Amino acid sequence: MSDKVKATEEQLAYAKLLDMGMKLGLLMLIISFGIYISGTFTPHVPVNDLPKYWSMSVKDYLAATDIHTGWSWLYMIGKGDFLNFIGIAFLSSVTICCYIRILPIFFRKKDTVYGIIAIIEVLVLVLAASGILKSGGH
Repeated sequence: MSDKVKATEEQLAYAKLLDMGMKLGLLMLIISFGIYISGTFTPHVPVNDLPKYWSMSVKDYLAATDIHTGWSWLYMIGKGDFLNFIGIAFLSSVTICCYIRILPIFFRKKDTVYGIIAIIEVLVLVLAASGILKSGGH
């Protein structure tokens, strides 16, 4: 008898998608950083101006640079310093995709409770990412 613990089908499916998503997200971050440092796109905040903002609070920094919170970065995606947000947003969505990937497995195996928990998890994460709930410093 083997003492090794074997991963379940849903664990393997989740891990495989997470691994692929992480690698793709990392590649997106590397490419966007390369574009940023190459100067291909003009940054919203010039690199030489950054030191004057370092001592500011977030609220003051956002006001001084005319940057808005939430999903407003989408309007600035053409700026070199905001291009990397695509990779960050993608990486943030990988967990949601992983839960959606394992939902059919739970229901096929008649693990209804786990399926419902996964649905709730997806809904909570999507709601949190949507910006509908205003909490914290955002």
